[in-house]
Amino acid sequence: MKHIFYIVAISLIGISFTSCSNDIMRKPNVRYMAATDMYTSVGYETYATNPNFKNGVGAQLPVAGTIFRGEIPYEIPDTNEGYLLAKETLKSPLETNDVNLAKGKALFTINCAICHGDKGDGQGILVQREKVLGIPNYKDREITEGSIYHVIMYGRNMMGSHASQLKDNERWEIVQYVEKLRTDLLPQNTSNN
Repeated sequence: MKHIFYIVAISLIGISFTSCSNDIMRKPNVRYMAATDMYTSVGYETYATNPNFKNGVGAQLPVAGTIFRGEIPYEIPDTNEGYLLAKETLKSPLETNDVNLAKGKALFTINCAICHGDKGDGQGILVQREKVLGIPNYKDREITEGSIYHVIMYGRNMMGSHASQLKDNERWEIVQYVEKLRTDLLPQNTSNN
């Protein structure tokens, strides 16, 4: 049994020494399909001309109308008529619940409160420092969930679009939170009996 162990050990040592010899390292590798470009492909710079495309441009733009996976295209135009249409017809697909309100509050704090204020009263830090003026108070506006969403998508007056910063569901979460802020700002109907 000892002899078999020694023979196997010596054989493995011998194989390892012969496999690392320089003769094997000096032989060229075998190239299959050497006549085609599959082995060594041609590299093109990003914005350089490329004969493989009809227009000859290497960097191709997405097809018109392309949207992110899972997104629904927003087809209401960025016009005053579009704003009025969104105000009258657009409704949130999200369920109003504490989870969506909490997410909306977090997103509002990050994206909106700097101008609109934590309470939606138009007294954000930029207004207080007089960097931006004329931010409306939510209680002074006749807004709906559709008009809020439309303004987040396209912007309005001094406010720019936030479509690139927020996904579709995040916009609707902010809409829910803005509606809550507006409700909190409106005078409550309390009667003393």
